[in-house]
Amino acid sequence: MVWNFNNLQEFIDFLDQKGQIVRIFESVSSELEITEITNRVILNQGPALIFENVQGTNIPVVINLFGTHQRVAWALGVELIDDQTNRIRAILDMAQSPPKGLMGKLSSLFDLAAVARTQPKLVKNGPVQEVVLEGNDARLDFLPAIKCWPMDAGKYITLPLVISKDPITSKRNVGIYRMQIFDEKTAGMHWQTHKGGFHHELSGKRSGLDKLEVAVALGGDPATVWAGSLPLPPGMDEFVAAGFLRGKSVNLAKCKTVDLEVPAEAEIILEGYIVPGETKKEGPFGDHTGYYSMPEDYPVFHLTAITHRRQPLYLTTFVGRPPKEDFFMGKASERIMLPALQMVLPEIVDINMPAEGVFHNLVIVSIRKDYPGHVSKVLHGLWGLGLLMLSKTIIIVDHFVNIQNLSEVAWRVTNNIDPKRDIMFSEGPIDDLDHASSSPRIGSKVGIDATIKNRSDGFERDWPPDIVMTDEVKRVIDSKWESFGF
Repeated sequence: MVWNFNNLQEFIDFLDQKGQIVRIFESVSSELEITEITNRVILNQGPALIFENVQGTNIPVVINLFGTHQRVAWALGVELIDDQTNRIRAILDMAQSPPKGLMGKLSSLFDLAAVARTQPKLVKNGPVQEVVLEGNDARLDFLPAIKCWPMDAGKYITLPLVISKDPITSKRNVGIYRMQIFDEKTAGMHWQTHKGGFHHELSGKRSGLDKLEVAVALGGDPATVWAGSLPLPPGMDEFVAAGFLRGKSVNLAKCKTVDLEVPAEAEIILEGYIVPGETKKEGPFGDHTGYYSMPEDYPVFHLTAITHRRQPLYLTTFVGRPPKEDFFMGKASERIMLPALQMVLPEIVDINMPAEGVFHNLVIVSIRKDYPGHVSKVLHGLWGLGLLMLSKTIIIVDHFVNIQNLSEVAWRVTNNIDPKRDIMFSEGPIDDLDHASSSPRIGSKVGIDATIKNRSDGFERDWPPDIVMTDEVKRVIDSKWESFGF
């Protein structure tokens, strides 16, 4: 089964049919109360929520849309995330090994044509521009933004698709960067050092740009919203990725006051700009690490216009000690990016970034080890690959280990390492939110080789075999099991 959703409302209707939506009509505050309610629901694998009566606004607030593995899969149009993973692997395999024979070539052409049809499409207007607010009418307090945690510096826009273009190359970036609302016309733009938006601002500084135009899309079809979180290589367009996952182009509309294109089916658009080099203190903010990120200087977003549907919905989220909604979004990214990772490092069998590692703090990888130094090669390959450079701890195990089972991983690690021999350290960039390093944005990383050792590793003893029962005995006991009275 494959689904395709044009906008947020279509996905909500779908979830409603699945019994995965609860509407709350009781009056609630956007300060802390929505977070506390939603947190309890997430921890119980509960439904998406629509708050219909948020104090001080007539705009319903939608949250926890991606709060289970199943809802993320549905958001991406499939029953299982692995369905999308396999689809991507097939396309990449085709690129590496062109098909032979007439039927194979015809099939290839069909697949490539399908990919071509998913390029973004520019339309004259869209539902997101049914209402246009400019000048004094455009105010950020129009939004029912939430204050997530007690020490937060204020209300935050937490699930925005921030759209910008490199002023030199004109290449687009779409990223999810939180925005602290300072007043009715300005907000913080929390794009971090290693993210696309930051590099566009840097490019603007280098080229002497007075203003870098920015647009912010709130809501939209779920695949496009999710695509903003994808750790794509620089220069790859998130709207193209969303179109591929949807199997259908993302319709884009030209903004009213800035030269950018935005999803025509979004709920709300904020148009504006930043001044390269202009900063303001942003934070504290209760972050996805489970700790507050403390105040730092970040760029200032200046609002020039708001466009929205006649009856918009406000899509938001919150983060904190995992698991939260962002964990489920990130886990889908992990599975979908695996085939691309295996193209670069084909010895990789699987990867797991567990919730407790908040994405970058713990990466577990299984590999087929073939030669001396193979583990070291994989470790340094990962540290040199895109945002995996931020990985603080990488554990390498053998190909037969089920790395999705953390109990098995812990057993292998504690049994298979000699700390002096199998733990190696490196130094380099770390996540902006890492609070443990002595200096911001740079620190140490650790790689752990928990694979079986042999003579090629310089191991002089025989490695003991795992304790397992024979298949023959298992079959015998299986045949007798019911007679034992269990």
